[in-house]
Amino acid sequence: MSTSLLPKKYEEFAFVLDSIPHGRSMIIRGREGPIVQAIGEDRLTLLEILALANSTFEIGERIGIGKQDRVKVMSVLGKLSYDELTMDAKDDLPVVVEKLVLANESRFVTYFNEAQPVTPRLHALEVIPGIGKTFMMQIIREREKKPFESLNDLQERVGVREPAKLITRRILEEIRGGSRIILFVQR
Repeated sequence: MSTSLLPKKYEEFAFVLDSIPHGRSMIIRGREGPIVQAIGEDRLTLLEILALANSTFEIGERIGIGKQDRVKVMSVLGKLSYDELTMDAKDDLPVVVEKLVLANESRFVTYFNEAQPVTPRLHALEVIPGIGKTFMMQIIREREKKPFESLNDLQERVGVREPAKLITRRILEEIRGGSRIILFVQR
């Protein structure tokens, strides 16, 4: 089946990185109003959103951006690059991404339970900062005995410190464009 025939997948929820009450769109020329910069929950896409007038947002707040879940959002204007983010959004990105990782813990636990080699010499687990060959082998041995149930379970059984922070570092690397191998961020 041709990829052009597949339905486009859109984000349903996003986490707020910055809110500009009287902003100008980076994407649509001449569009002004309450602008929100956010990161999509599923695809980890950086987004520019036009909010409804008088809406307020907290940094890290999970907002509905899908067709059915819009309460504070008028429309999603499009995708942003890392360089198009405001300085505030860039500063808050690590904290918000870690919050997103923890809110979607089962997704990342599944990654540790199912990751496979990327090339004959490189395993997908090794691409996570802080996980080298030794931890990779321990993770594989432990998941063969019993799949990991949580990130805390992974930490206790293997000794990987703060796996949510390690995943966050990897996601930030991908968002900034510093990696050829993409595990989590969909472009």
